[in-house]
Amino acid sequence: MRPEDMAAKVRASFESYVTEDRARIEALLHPDFTFTSPYDDHIDRATYFERCWLNAGTFEKLDLIEVQPAGAGCFVFYEGRSRAGNAFRNTEYFTFEDGRIRSVEVFFGLAPGTTPAKPEQRRG
Repeated sequence: MRPEDMAAKVRASFESYVTEDRARIEALLHPDFTFTSPYDDHIDRATYFERCWLNAGTFEKLDLIEVQPAGAGCFVFYEGRSRAGNAFRNTEYFTFEDGRIRSVEVFFGLAPGTTPAKPEQRRG
């Protein structure tokens, strides 16, 4: 997959969260998609939608600071703010298979001077 195509799919996945466009994210995700974060260990696609999609539409902003294809995957560093006012910054690593997002691994962090978000205010 071309680096610019990976970056476009990553950007589209974030846009789908902001706009609550589930059909769009479903089209982007591979049928065997897995999601890993400090709270989730390689959960499958169905569990991802049960646990994580509930956060769609709860963000005031998700600013993609850096989207960097790297080998067969793509890193994204972003800052966000929930509508409740909680700020955060994360890095995620996306892998791809058959032109779709095969996996996402999330590394959570906080913006300087902020406190952790409540579980219902996290992206994943």
